[in-house]
Amino acid sequence: MNKNLADIYDKLVSSYPEQKEYLQAAKEILSTLSPVADAHPEYVKEKLFERFVEPERIVCFRVSWVDDKGEVQVNHGYRVQFNSAIGAYKGGLRFHPSVNLSILKFLGLEQVLKNSLTGLPIGGGKGGSDFDPKGKSDREVMAFCQAFMTELYRHIGEFTDVPAGDIGVGGREIGYLYGQYKRITQRNDGVLTGKGLTFGGSLARTEATGYGLCYFGSRALQTIKKDSFAGKTVIISGSGNVAIYACQKATELGGKVVSMSDSNGYVYDPEGIDLALVKEIKEVRRGRIKEYAEAKNSAEYHEGCRGIWGVPCDIALPCATQNEIDLDDAKKLLANHVMAVFEGANMPCTLEASRYLIENKVVFGPAKAANAGGVATSGFEMSQNASRESWTFAEVDAKLKTTMERIFDDVYKTACKYGDEYDLLLGANVAGFEKVADAMHRQGIV
Repeated sequence: MNKNLADIYDKLVSSYPEQKEYLQAAKEILSTLSPVADAHPEYVKEKLFERFVEPERIVCFRVSWVDDKGEVQVNHGYRVQFNSAIGAYKGGLRFHPSVNLSILKFLGLEQVLKNSLTGLPIGGGKGGSDFDPKGKSDREVMAFCQAFMTELYRHIGEFTDVPAGDIGVGGREIGYLYGQYKRITQRNDGVLTGKGLTFGGSLARTEATGYGLCYFGSRALQTIKKDSFAGKTVIISGSGNVAIYACQKATELGGKVVSMSDSNGYVYDPEGIDLALVKEIKEVRRGRIKEYAEAKNSAEYHEGCRGIWGVPCDIALPCATQNEIDLDDAKKLLANHVMAVFEGANMPCTLEASRYLIENKVVFGPAKAANAGGVATSGFEMSQNASRESWTFAEVDAKLKTTMERIFDDVYKTACKYGDEYDLLLGANVAGFEKVADAMHRQGIV
């Protein structure tokens, strides 16, 4: 790592020693930006790298709401507005007990690069709460969302900050949040994405991240390996929205998905995952993945979600959460002759795991590039809202496919420029950073 960048990282460690996820993301990014620092001494002089890794603004607030028993509950709310150099802050809201400032800063920093790679004029941000919607009634979720938006509304706007969904925030939560925003502001605009189709949402948004992951992966396999999903064995961690639609698209492209998981364990079905059954369990019943094995004689259920990386496969799509693949897991995948790993979740591989895969010539699609389909389609929703138009599913899907293929092409071109066609991590970081850095440089010290 360039000495200036190493010094910046050391200062972050000193300033935020408890924020391990944020430091992990900062180290991953800074460790790849030496070519930019060497080529642009003006960026070093302007402290541009220091400014890039620090958020522009962090909003923290209390969220008080009343549960079905009439008891007052208190949660923490956050919005990290990380970088607006190329456009309004854009990034999801996460409702999960694990949410803290470190996780949101890591997600926000990654989001800046992801949004830059889409080619759309959107900056990066992230937000959320330690509220857990699981096990809550619709009325309790509504009460929380209304209380959350009562504080958040003053910090967002269609030209300022446009949140979306993330873990724990789906169509139900976005609907309640948007309803409260309208009630308070008397505005009916595109301040949130992921909305229902009857009030400004976009077709294909639900499918976008999973579909986009496979579009990126397909282009990568074709370019680097002269191969495809066809005839390949695929494992997918997670069983939420991203995993479900990655499974659907991977199957359409000729792959055979044999394993999926949730936070408790994983199922293995050598006959191929029955996606209709997974959707029934996860989207209708809101059940656990073990119910799949109870319904399918061909399937096995195993406790412990990490065990999924020992299942032999050609292609792995980690779509659950951060740091789900460590170095030992990466070694298991390689021992079973994996040829490609494409990240559907945000930073599911540790830095050690991703470097190991890249060094061993596994086609590795980093999340900031490979899972950018969701935010790209959110950008399409913003465009439709602004123009008061509604595009067909086919139109949105075609734009998504084109965008994901272009993202890969840009990332691959940058990786090759710096000497290693397999180092798509460096390619994604440098390609995304250069656009943001140029905008920051031209806008002066702000």
